[in-house]
Amino acid sequence: MCRWAAYLGAPIFMEEVVVQPGHSLIQQSQEAEEAKTAINADGFGVAWYDHRAEPGLYRDVLPAWSDPNLRAIAHQVKSRLFLAHVRASTGSATSRNNCHPFAYKHWSFMHNGQIGGFETFRKQADMLIPDGLYHKRQGATDSEVLFLLVMDAIEQGSTVPQALEHATRALLDLSHKHGTTPHLRLSAALSDGTSLWAARCASDQYAPSVYYRWSGSRQGWAVVSEPLDRDEDDWICLPPGHIARFEGRDVTVEPFQP
Repeated sequence: MCRWAAYLGAPIFMEEVVVQPGHSLIQQSQEAEEAKTAINADGFGVAWYDHRAEPGLYRDVLPAWSDPNLRAIAHQVKSRLFLAHVRASTGSATSRNNCHPFAYKHWSFMHNGQIGGFETFRKQADMLIPDGLYHKRQGATDSEVLFLLVMDAIEQGSTVPQALEHATRALLDLSHKHGTTPHLRLSAALSDGTSLWAARCASDQYAPSVYYRWSGSRQGWAVVSEPLDRDEDDWICLPPGHIARFEGRDVTVEPFQP
C-alpha cells in the first residue's frame, strides 16, 4: 500500500513535507506505520502548482529515499499546493507511467489502495474509459483508470465527490463480478489547482488512513496518509466513508459512499 501527502496554503518549500519532518514522506517510504507494508519502494512522484494552471510533474521508479534529484527539487521548489506520493505496487509493474500523481489539464490525482482482482478484469476496466480520454492511459494501474473515469465524469458536469463516487462504484462493480476480496480499499487526493479533496473508504473495515492538520505557522493544510510528526497531537483523522474539501482556511467533510 502506498503513502502520500498533500499541502494547500501559503507557499512553502516541498521539502517541509517531503523531507524534513520526523515522519516525512521519505521516511514513510522506508518505515510506514499504518500500512500493510512498511516499505514503499516502487517509485515516487510529486505534482505542484505555481504560475501555470497545469501542475508540474516529476516521477521516477527509484525508491524515494535513494533519488537525490527528489531532494534537490523539494529543496528548491516552493509551492502553494502540491501532491507527493511513494508507491508500493499491488501487482502492476514498476515503471514511470505507473507512478503517481497523475495529471490531466489542471487536475492532479493520487491514490492508495486496491480494486480487488484488478488484473483479472483490466481489459473491462480499460473499456470504461471514453475514447476522448483513452490516449491519456499511459500505464497499467487501477489508479490511473480511476483517475480517467473521474476526469470524464467531471467533464460531463459532475462535482468532484459525485465523480469520485461514480468512478469508484464502476470499478467496485467489476471487482464484485470478476475480482476478489477485498473489493475496495481507497484513500485518494485530487486537486484542480485551487481546492484539494481527500477521500477514504473501503468495502471492509480496513479503509486506508487519512489525516489532516492546519498549521498556523505555515498557514496551510497538510493532508496525509500518516502524521508527519508524532509530537503534534492535533492531527484529525478523516472518518471512513467520507470526503473532505480544503479551500483556503476552510474544510468541509461529507459522506462518501461509492
